[in-house]
Amino acid sequence: MITVVPTDRIYLCCGYTDMRNGIDGLARLVQQAFSLDPHTGAVFCFRGRKGHIIKVLAHDEQGFALFTKRLTDGRFVWPTARDQVTVSLSKADLALLLEGIDWRAPTRRSRPTLAG
Repeated sequence: MITVVPTDRIYLCCGYTDMRNGIDGLARLVQQAFSLDPHTGAVFCFRGRKGHIIKVLAHDEQGFALFTKRLTDGRFVWPTARDQVTVSLSKADLALLLEGIDWRAPTRRSRPTLAG
């Protein structure tokens, strides 16, 4: 099991990102476009234009880690750049996002009223 989220500071970088960027390009984007420090231990999530790939950039005491996930079917739900530059997420919201579930309005299943 890879632990990607050691922190509560999780940011979605709104809009589309060039998925050809690696660790250095994404860290530079965090510094220049979002005016945030990528070395603080926060987690930053980026989505490509087609919407089926996301990259998660995190920094711990030893260095950067880059996690990529590509959905075989469907798209990741993502805010537009018109709304704001970044959106803060909770760990639970990130878990929903990585599963391909709409983290903004997850649907709950009805609970059974009787056992069996």
